[in-house]
Amino acid sequence: MKGLGYLISTISVLLLGSVAWPKPEEPRWKTYVLVTGMAASILGMFFRYLSHRKEKAALAYATRKAEGEARQNS
Repeated sequence: MKGLGYLISTISVLLLGSVAWPKPEEPRWKTYVLVTGMAASILGMFFRYLSHRKEKAALAYATRKAEGEARQNS
């Protein structure tokens, strides 16, 4: 579910960026700022997703370890 949420957020960033894209007569710096902001937002979502996966793996490892110790003590 989280992965789908991050995918939808990424699509949202791209759609909003396409609407906000500067016109040819506007200063060029606006394009750079927009692209940098979009990239930072998408990169942030990517790192949050990686963090979620890492926490999920650590929890699964701790659960397996606890179950293994419980079996040894039985």
